Amino acid sequence: MILASPERIEAVRAAAHAVTPDVLELTALISAVPSPTGDETAKSLLVERLFSTAGVAAERDALGDVVGLIPGAEPTRAGASRLVVAAHIDTVFPIGTPLEIRRSTDRLSGPGVGDNSVAVAAAVKLADLLRIAGEVPAVDVLVTGNVGEEGLGNLRGIREVLTNRSDIGAVVALEGHNLGRVTHIAVGSRRFRITVKGPGGHSWGDFGRPNAIQGLSKLIAELDAITLPRSPKTTLNVGMISGGVSVNTIAPEASCLLDLRSIDESALRRLSDRVTRLVDHSNRGDAVLYTAESIGERPAGVVAADSPIVEIAARTLAALGLEPSFDASSTDANVPIAAGIPAVCVGLTTGGNVHRTDEFIDLEPVPKGITQFALLTLALAESLSERAL
Repeated sequence: MILASPERIEAVRAAAHAVTPDVLELTALISAVPSPTGDETAKSLLVERLFSTAGVAAERDALGDVVGLIPGAEPTRAGASRLVVAAHIDTVFPIGTPLEIRRSTDRLSGPGVGDNSVAVAAAVKLADLLRIAGEVPAVDVLVTGNVGEEGLGNLRGIREVLTNRSDIGAVVALEGHNLGRVTHIAVGSRRFRITVKGPGGHSWGDFGRPNAIQGLSKLIAELDAITLPRSPKTTLNVGMISGGVSVNTIAPEASCLLDLRSIDESALRRLSDRVTRLVDHSNRGDAVLYTAESIGERPAGVVAADSPIVEIAARTLAALGLEPSFDASSTDANVPIAAGIPAVCVGLTTGGNVHRTDEFIDLEPVPKGITQFALLTLALAESLSERAL
């Protein structure tokens, strides 16, 4: 499988170096606009304007996903499939977080610079890069700035993008960090809010009444005792607990947030069923009500390591002197993978402190990461044109 001629690699590499200053400038601009999951409107409007400035026709859907079109050489061929590049615009930082972006000789730092502003910036500049390199993708490429990837966003943005289109042949989820990775295993999740409600009362005068916090604690202990399979890897985590009124009040209500994960959909479903059964069985008629509310669901799935899309991604990295690593993660690629659409997630550069306000990206690898992204886009577009994916 020959992915690119030396001439193409050098042309794309030169174009990547040419657009890198703009990508870094846009990264700082994009990072400075707040976009917590569920409140991405301001950044969505910015990304739409940036696509327009770059000469890319783009539209916003009802959720705020921005979808730009880079026309392919054969955009109208019967049966042609399109490639989606997904770069999420939401971040984990709430409104009010100081968004101070700093640049040194070797780093750009600030909330969201790597997750995922640099990826959004690279997606915006992809059309310019291809023009500079003299390249036209073989099929249409849809480049998105999509919402709802983080936390309880439930991947709603990429779901909407794919639901509204039936001609998607492959998807590349683009992230700022982890240059060299090829994520082809989707870690699925089920998330619950478990709530316990009781009558409450005074800790002395009403002693003997059931306490919601103590009831929740007993349930958590039962959840912790569940035996989890190591293969496929499956996990259970209580991430947050809240409840109670005061130190001398029998707690009338308590709740926790529960995160279940697995790379296998069947294992995830079995664990989810086990949890809901334990919650139901806790309702024993003692004036306490136990409920489990689903607050998030991400599908699991696997793209085979020897599949064309994984091999293309790996060989693209190798052609640039990078050693590919293969991993499992929860990304926008989960949705297409679960739907049977070939998909991977790749990174653009190195960095650290992800999901912290002092998050950073390393500047030196950025041109190589952008080169990888553009070469991968061209190779996948050609494979779709040849119906080889």
